[in-house]
Amino acid sequence: QVQLEESGGGSVQAGGSLRLSCVAPGSTYRSCMGWFRQAPGNLEKEREGVASIDSESPGRTRYADSVKGRFTITKDNAMNTLYLEMNSLRPEDTGMYYCAVKPGICWLPSLVGSEYTYWGQGILVTVSS
Repeated sequence: QVQLEESGGGSVQAGGSLRLSCVAPGSTYRSCMGWFRQAPGNLEKEREGVASIDSESPGRTRYADSVKGRFTITKDNAMNTLYLEMNSLRPEDTGMYYCAVKPGICWLPSLVGSEYTYWGQGILVTVSS
């Protein structure tokens, strides 16, 4: 079992910034890691993939079109921590944000939630207009 712990959520006005962190055990070195989100009241829908990264080669990333140019995913392997830097936030970015791990070689960073095995508890991000 892989325990993931997210932090850094909160409330911000539109145009503001937040940085999310996810502490992951060292066993996630060989994996894809990703950030997903779920808008309030949309629990029936699959979580939306926001950004993903190859933990072994952190230069390999993938982003949803809706966040390209605004969000940046990074991984500090020395600290076993995944980050999501979110800038120019919009009200539609509001939701629960989840950190997730897809164990094994990361052939291609994925934004498909069903491919991920381990999930954090989630952290709330609220962007007001």
